[in-house]
Order: sequence, then C-alpha cells, then structure tokens
Amino acid sequence: MYRIEEITSKYDGEICGIIKKIGIEFGAVGEGFGPADEEVTEMSKHYGITTKSIYLVAIQDEKVVGGCGIASFNNDENICELRKLFLLKEGRGQGLGQKIVEECLEFAKQQGYKKCYLDTLSNMESAIRLYEKLDFERLSKPLEGVIHTGCDVWMIK
Repeated sequence: MYRIEEITSKYDGEICGIIKKIGIEFGAVGEGFGPADEEVTEMSKHYGITTKSIYLVAIQDEKVVGGCGIASFNNDENICELRKLFLLKEGRGQGLGQKIVEECLEFAKQQGYKKCYLDTLSNMESAIRLYEKLDFERLSKPLEGVIHTGCDVWMIK
C-alpha cells in the first residue's frame, strides 16, 4: 500500500538521495541532467502554491520510494514542466508512477496551464511508455530555454 503527499522539509534528504541514486542508475549524472539541479538538495523550498508548483512524494510502507513535480516552464503561465519523476525499483510496476503523474497533471490543470513539457532519457523506457500512455507526444527538439541539455527525448501534452 502506498500514499502520495506534498513534499515537506522532512522528506528533502530522502528524495534527494533517490533522485541522485536513480540518476546514476540511468546515466543522468552531472551538468545538463535533473539530478544536478540546485533544487534537488531542498525540494520543499522550491515547490509551492505561490509559484504554481508542486512536488509530490510517494510513500510505501512508511518509506519514501520516489516523487514527481510540476512547475512553470521558464515562468510561462501557459506551459508547465513535469519534473523529476524518479521511483526506486520497489516503487515501480504498481501503477504508482502513473498515479503520481496524474496527480501532478491535475494540479497543472487547476493552475491554468495549457501544455505540459518534459524531457527525459531514451533509456528510461518504462517512463516514456507511461508518458505516451498519458498522451504526451514526442518533439523533434527541446523547447527553447531548456536547462537539461543532456536529455535526448522531449515530449509535450
């Protein structure tokens, strides 16, 4: 059984460790990849209703197993970005990724965003299948102004 809740400072250390661990697993290490973003060390300070953003954590058997967030893409009021969907192996394959992404997308809709962008890596195959299932479409290149220059798959919904 799992639950999903908004990030607070008590989860910052755990989610930081998860993001970095999964970054290593998939080769997303260093500049140009999400795990290297400054916000990773204190996610709770970078997401909140005042910035029309949210980061959700997935908790299974009282252990944080991952998370996912939504925030404005380059301060655009119409385009948000799905950010940092990272799940430990024990959190995968149960529909948890889909549930947490759907909650993020619902938040985005409530905030008035019209489109949702994401970038990822081609070796994150199960994540890409999930995004396609949720009607994200591949783009031939990233949107103007992306910071994750190491990514090789770009999608929009």
